[in-house]
Amino acid sequence: MRLWRHRQPWVLLSLTLGLLGNTSAWALKLEVRVEGLKGEREANVLALLSIYNERTEADLTATRVEALHRRAPDQIREALAPFGLYRVQVEDRLERPADEAGTWRAQYRVEPGEPVRITTVDYQVTGEGAADPVFPKTFPMKAGDVLRHAAYEKAKSDLRYAATSAGYLDYRLDRHQVLIDPLAYEAHVFFHLETGPQYRLGTVRFKQDLLDEDLLERYVRFKSGDVYDPDVLLGLQGRLLGSEYYSDVEIVPLKDEVDADNRVPIEVVAQRNKANKYRIGLGFATDVGPRLTLDYRRRYLNSQGHKLRTELSLSPAFSQWELDYRLPIQDPTRDYIIVKPVSAYYDTATRQGWVHSIQAAHSTLSPGGWRRNIGLDYRYEDLSINESAMDATNELAPNISWSKTVADDPVFTNDGYRLKYSLVGAMQGVVSEASYLSGQVQFKWVRRFARDYRFITRADLGATWAESVDDLPAGRRFYAGGDNSIRGWGFDALGPNDPVTDETVGGRYLAVGSLELERRVKGPWSAAVFTDFGNAFDPDYEQELAQSVGVGVRWASPIGQVRFDLAFAVSKDSDGGTPPARLHIVIGPDL
Repeated sequence: MRLWRHRQPWVLLSLTLGLLGNTSAWALKLEVRVEGLKGEREANVLALLSIYNERTEADLTATRVEALHRRAPDQIREALAPFGLYRVQVEDRLERPADEAGTWRAQYRVEPGEPVRITTVDYQVTGEGAADPVFPKTFPMKAGDVLRHAAYEKAKSDLRYAATSAGYLDYRLDRHQVLIDPLAYEAHVFFHLETGPQYRLGTVRFKQDLLDEDLLERYVRFKSGDVYDPDVLLGLQGRLLGSEYYSDVEIVPLKDEVDADNRVPIEVVAQRNKANKYRIGLGFATDVGPRLTLDYRRRYLNSQGHKLRTELSLSPAFSQWELDYRLPIQDPTRDYIIVKPVSAYYDTATRQGWVHSIQAAHSTLSPGGWRRNIGLDYRYEDLSINESAMDATNELAPNISWSKTVADDPVFTNDGYRLKYSLVGAMQGVVSEASYLSGQVQFKWVRRFARDYRFITRADLGATWAESVDDLPAGRRFYAGGDNSIRGWGFDALGPNDPVTDETVGGRYLAVGSLELERRVKGPWSAAVFTDFGNAFDPDYEQELAQSVGVGVRWASPIGQVRFDLAFAVSKDSDGGTPPARLHIVIGPDL
């Protein structure tokens, strides 16, 4: 007996540790059911119900389940109070399993009862702005309404915002509360707001060392004496930051310097951004092969806000250098003059040689989001078509374009589109060797549906009015084929063919379309099926319609979507066998 008494504590400890070890090994199963609720009420209860949220925890124990079950009725009542439900009846039951491998079942039958209703509303707006129409004459909640706490908080927030946006910066809420009489089961709402004086915006002073005051004042879209609205000042801050001239912008209202008319001077303190920005990029596209891109941007050149950007892109099939010089005018957030020299070298299936141009244009953004460019291009072209030398050409081409992009995300788009209209022409004898007028419409639309699916369609239409395609420089002719045209063919490989040499010579008309269905498979991976169709045409040559079908794999990489497409040129003569196929690889944003 003495020996047992000495060993008993160790035996009990061993049994306890064994049971604890077995408890972690037994995965406790728990089912939770809530009945009598639906919609928002059910969702809020489940969000606040601890026993429901912890039902799948790996370390859940029987003791914890019983404790959570005891707390559940109060949590259900608390979750229903914001809906005006204060007479909630909860019938709870916890069924214990017959053995350790069984399932615990917690059930809660809820009788929410009738919601409490508002009996009286005491709403008062006093002070200098009592008659200001910005404040509603009646409170958004009225007698007889069900008391919804969310509705009350929204009404209070809206009235506070109305006060600040109308310049009543010193407003006070003398009383704001909801009283509930549990015996009479009724609610009383009190909201008393004292407006204080109305403030107005004063003069704007800039504290910075970069841009001329005249340019900065064009960023200000309000006048001295306008009602003080914090959102207007946030807009000014956003425009200055968006200009990239400054890395930090602070808007300081100087209330200590308010004048007799309650005008508040505004001080803008801005820190200049880094002047230079560099970027090196590597990419690949089937059309042009591997590509190296060097990009340099100068955010500001002088006190007038001039900017410069230059980019060099090198690839086996197409290389280009361009310089983009911009001068802000009028509204500097929307309007600028652009001067852009460009040099490009082509080595494609149809074109080989150099094109040099310089463009001067006025660019403006409309309130509806349309970017309009109107300008004049000088262009020198020394290209060969299908290795047949052509005479070098010069032209002076007026042009105009409108473009608009709308997207929830331009890189990984769920819903959006890109649309561009353009016109360009030249007149014989005014530097140019021939007269023509060319118009083009480019459209792409992306729409997600059924969560995992995207529908993508695009169209490219063009028409040129000229005596003959032979009058057009090679760079002004239409071609089709390639990654962003008709897959299954090489870049610019499609168009009217010379009946003698059977080589593509380009055309005066273009009609290309595409339909694509994409489905998300797992994580960043998705699959697609597509068909592309159309061609470049010319009335002087035989017309042929090209079509391809294909399948693709997509990967949403951190730098944009990577697309692998296998396209079959079904309209190409295959002597009865499998249509010729071509792999297309493209990296870049959707729009």
